[in-house]
Amino acid sequence: MIEIHRRTSETDVRVRLGLNAREPRAEITTTEPFLKHMLETLARYAGANLQIDASGDLDHHLVEDVAITIGLACLEAIPGTCVRYAEATMPMDDALVQVVLDVGGRHYYEGPLPDPRWDHFARSLAENARWTLHVCVLRGIDRHHIVEAAIKAIGLALRRAAAEGDVVFSTKGAVAIERRTLADE
Repeated sequence: MIEIHRRTSETDVRVRLGLNAREPRAEITTTEPFLKHMLETLARYAGANLQIDASGDLDHHLVEDVAITIGLACLEAIPGTCVRYAEATMPMDDALVQVVLDVGGRHYYEGPLPDPRWDHFARSLAENARWTLHVCVLRGIDRHHIVEAAIKAIGLALRRAAAEGDVVFSTKGAVAIERRTLADE
């Protein structure tokens, strides 16, 4: 499990994430009911153990900072020899959404989703996880259904892309990144 804690003057978000869980489960504590529903859905479809404790001043700040924190956790949790690329198309009533995902370390987001808050969620998730994420709304009328279909498709694509592979799937080979915490220098 990877744990990331992000605290700002607007939000306090703690995420614990484990991918490739045999029995995925979500424990979500937040003041925003639709966010809780979407995070539980994401965990289920991603095959992840996800624990989140999130509070904030405005729903917009909360949704954004949760996405940032999940993205940072995904960046740490996805193995270097994962499958890397995946696609999922998800129907939900009137909605049909396709997601194409590359978890290979180059961030780019292409949407949009019809709800600006959830479009920002997808963008913040992709930027902080360093994913290339394309979300194509193929059809739909109800914004709730479109957003939920997108979250399900993102989760399913993540499950597939993060699956353990046997090689580094890149013509560059493994990319070495050195991380240091700079304190009092």
